[in-house]
Amino acid sequence: MFNPSQHDVRRFFCETFRKIQAKEILTPLEAIARDWIMQHDEYEDALKDAEAALAADYSVERGQSNPFLHLSMHLSIAEQISIDQPPGVRAAFLALAQRLGSEHDAHHEMMECLGEMIWNSQRSGLPPDGAAYIECIRRR
Repeated sequence: MFNPSQHDVRRFFCETFRKIQAKEILTPLEAIARDWIMQHDEYEDALKDAEAALAADYSVERGQSNPFLHLSMHLSIAEQISIDQPPGVRAAFLALAQRLGSEHDAHHEMMECLGEMIWNSQRSGLPPDGAAYIECIRRR
């Protein structure tokens, strides 16, 4: 199982951004990341300087959104949908995207559910509850 560090994640997104700007060939994962990066131009400043990105503090106390966490969640949800894991996530996503009229907005709603599932898992010490995650998406 691949378990990237915070710095690995930040380097990945910054390097992907650099390659986009240089019009270089992207790996398949970088191509998925590119699609989300392009939909979040507000993150350009955070992505263009890898050294600053590694040093940046996105703690809750600072009241700043973490662009790397946000983009990582988009990637995670895209992967979940592509392999339908947990089972039913693809159908729940498609129904939500249709209701909202936007796949991007559906991802943002799913992020709330994903965060809730992870928080509950960490709090309880139990594995993430995929069924509760799917139900949360359906309720949105």
